[in-house]
Amino acid sequence: MLFTTLTLPNGSTLPNRLAKAAMEESMADAGQLPGSAIHRLYQRWAEGGIGLLITGNVMVDSRALTGPATVALEADTPLAPFKAWAQAARSHGAQVWMQISHPGRQVMANMGGLAWAPSAISLDLGKHSKLFAQPEAMNAAQIAEVIRRFADTAHAAEQAGFSGVQIHAAHGYLLSQFLSPLTNRRDDKWGGSLENRARLLLEVVRAVRARVSAGFSVAVKLNSADFQRGGFSEDDARQVVQMLNELPVDLIELSGGSYESPAMQGRTADGRTLAREAYFLEFAQALAGVARMPVMTTGGITRPAVAEQVLASGVAVVGIATALAVAPNLPRQWRAGQAPQATAAAVNWKDKTLASIATMALARRRLRALGSGGAHGGSLNALYTLVTDQVRLALLTRRYRKWLSTRGPALS
Repeated sequence: MLFTTLTLPNGSTLPNRLAKAAMEESMADAGQLPGSAIHRLYQRWAEGGIGLLITGNVMVDSRALTGPATVALEADTPLAPFKAWAQAARSHGAQVWMQISHPGRQVMANMGGLAWAPSAISLDLGKHSKLFAQPEAMNAAQIAEVIRRFADTAHAAEQAGFSGVQIHAAHGYLLSQFLSPLTNRRDDKWGGSLENRARLLLEVVRAVRARVSAGFSVAVKLNSADFQRGGFSEDDARQVVQMLNELPVDLIELSGGSYESPAMQGRTADGRTLAREAYFLEFAQALAGVARMPVMTTGGITRPAVAEQVLASGVAVVGIATALAVAPNLPRQWRAGQAPQATAAAVNWKDKTLASIATMALARRRLRALGSGGAHGGSLNALYTLVTDQVRLALLTRRYRKWLSTRGPALS
């Protein structure tokens, strides 16, 4: 089943059921543009036989980034680097979707950009909370601007040669913040009931669909749950999927968690235990039963037997992330009947926030190694990687702030 085709609601086809799920590369060149390292990285994955490549976060507003080396694509951004990216990713027949996102409150305080959110509620990461900016509750004009920016970015992605976009409404980013009652305390039409909390996501989907062609894929990444007490629940997710059923959405990817509860790394804040692989399969299987569009799930999948189990459960696409940073040609090896070791060692530190940051640093290091044309980096020391990554990010933050200062009022 892994290597059968899948026809999406818009009529386009995935050549197989394996997708490279989004991993934020943090490899942008100056100006927040994709460069040769990202192009080489996606060329390697394309050669590896994957059916769908979903990029890491591409931000719809260069003033609001998750990190200083995050790619941004706006209405006036030069398209040539993005055309080269799409060409490399599509070179072996895969579809390539740009994951488009706004971080909302999940912006580092030292970045000097914007931290818009549904409500002015800061991240709670204990002693590490001050690393993140104090968020500003959005007004109606800012909400309208964000909707327009998602549509502008999707249009630009199609012009650059991408075959689709994935609208990121999971992992505690802005659209996910609107969905969660923990972070959305508004009393206007954008808050309160789930219908109101889901309004921004639905409006973004409508705006994006209106700006792209019928054959261009539009997908949504949604939390199956926040895995925080009182947050976005499995029942909320089911209702939002039913709302999305009424819109021309080509695929829903189900994940989970946020910076406060990194379930996407296998850890939760509410004490629930996730499966060792396919963390969210139980939730995805239930939601696939109500979804009219194909469903994809991601979360720690490293073995072909588990991938087959995902498909057998009624989920249409298997998302693979970290395993493809360890073994970029994994699909080709599975097709040949091989099952290589593709597991990255877990970072089990007492400080869960630092462990999460180190886990992301290790992933970024592997991706940079692949993008440089080398191997994936082998067995990496977590502490050394964390320290060197922080130094690298400090230098890149200086570069970003200098660039941002040259942008002027045109972005306002």
